Amino acid sequence: QVQLVESGGGLAQPGGSLRLSCAASITTSTFYDMGWYRQAPGNQREMVATITSDGTASYADSVKGRFAISRDNAKNTVYLQMNSLKPEDTGVYYCKGRRYSTSSYAYWGQGTQVTVSP
Repeated sequence: QVQLVESGGGLAQPGGSLRLSCAASITTSTFYDMGWYRQAPGNQREMVATITSDGTASYADSVKGRFAISRDNAKNTVYLQMNSLKPEDTGVYYCKGRRYSTSSYAYWGQGTQVTVSP
């Protein structure tokens, strides 16, 4: 089974930084698209950032200029660098990936909690 495991969440103050990691059990080069999504209590899950196999990154308007997604295929890991954190960034962050071989199916991690509070 393909597994994605998130880590790096925790508590940060407004204006602080966190770096999330998503470790894949398979070679990440087999994913054509990977990304980060978040969900706050009572809210829908929303896209935060995605990155394609050619390195093209996309971001939600709410995080542009503050967050950066990157891939390290040698470590089979996707990262989300989160800077200038705001309280509204609070939520559970999930890693998502789609593979070339099963492009219609999305793999999800279990999530990591991010809390931004003064």
